Amino acid sequence: MAQHFLLSAAARSLSLRQVLRMQEAEAWRMFRKLRWPKTDGAPVCSRCACVACWECSPRPSGAPRFRCSACGHDFSPTSGTLFAHHKLPIRDYLAAIAVFCNEVKGKSALALSRDLGVQYKTAFVLAHKIREAMAAEMKGVRIGGAGRVAEVDGAYFGGYVRPENRKADRKDLRLAENRSDKRQCVVTIRERSLDGVTPGRTLATAAASEAAAMGFIKARLERGSTVHADEAPAWNELPAYFDTKRINHSVEYANDEACTNQAESYFCRLRRAELGHHHHIAGPYLARYAREMAWREDHRRHSNGAQVRGVLKLVVSNPPSVDFCGYWQRSRKAA
Repeated sequence: MAQHFLLSAAARSLSLRQVLRMQEAEAWRMFRKLRWPKTDGAPVCSRCACVACWECSPRPSGAPRFRCSACGHDFSPTSGTLFAHHKLPIRDYLAAIAVFCNEVKGKSALALSRDLGVQYKTAFVLAHKIREAMAAEMKGVRIGGAGRVAEVDGAYFGGYVRPENRKADRKDLRLAENRSDKRQCVVTIRERSLDGVTPGRTLATAAASEAAAMGFIKARLERGSTVHADEAPAWNELPAYFDTKRINHSVEYANDEACTNQAESYFCRLRRAELGHHHHIAGPYLARYAREMAWREDHRRHSNGAQVRGVLKLVVSNPPSVDFCGYWQRSRKAA
C-alpha cells in the first residue's frame, strides 16, 4: 500500500522551529523579497510604485520604514497588504501562517492564540485574514470547459438545534420549519484531475439552499463542461447548461456513469473542521471557512513550505482587509 503523502518526507519542507529561530531582521528580509520580488526585496513605493526610496528610522513597532523620493510617502513592507497596521513582530506573523498551514483540517482561533501568546481577538482576526488570502487565489476564476469533468454537490452546516429532553417534546429536525435560521448550505464545484496526480480546482460558496447557488455555478463553471451531480431537485436545471450525469445516492454511491465522491471528500474535510476544531462556523463566516477548506483541498499534495510561501505571496499581493481591518473597533459584522 502506497504511503500517504502527509507521512512522507516531501510533505515536510518547513518546520516551525526554523521560523521561530529567525531573527527579526531575517524575517523582514524574507517578507521583503516576497513583497518586492522584481527588485529582490529593495523597497518600491506602495503609492506611486517608484523604486527610488531610502530607509528612514524604523517605526515604534520596529518595522522598517522607507520614504519615496518622488511623492514623499512613508511606507513599510506591510503597507498596502493584508498585514497593514500590524502590531506584532513580523516573525510572529510568519509563525502564524506556518501553524495555520500545518493543520490539514483547520486551526481554531483559540488554539492559535495559545500558540502565539496573544489575545483571542488578535488570533481571530489574524486567522480570518489568512483565510481571506487563501480565498483570493480563486477570486473570479472559472473552471471546467470542453473535455473537463466537474462534480457539483451541496451540504448543510451550522444552526444546531438542541433537542428537547423528553422524547415526546422533540421536533422533526428534517422539516424546514423546525430548523435554525442560521443553517446554511455550502455548495461546491470540484474539478476532476486530468492526469490523476495534480488535484483539480475547488470552488465553494454558502447559500440558503442548493437551488439558490445555481447562479454561482453558472457564473464559475465553463460551458461545455461535463457535470456530475446527485438526484437532488435543485440540480434539475443543470442539463440546460451543461452535459449532466446524475447519480442516485439512495441506491448507490457511484456507478460507471457518474459519481460525486470528490465533492464528498471536500465536505468530509469541512465537516471535520466544524466538529473537531471550530465547533461553530455558521452565519456570515461560513463562506470563509468553506473557501479555506477548498484551498486546503487544492494544495493537499504540496509541502508545508510551499503552502506557507504560497499564502505569504497572497498576503503581500492583496490590499488591507475591508472586513477585518479594525474589526473589533466597530459593531458591524464582516460580510
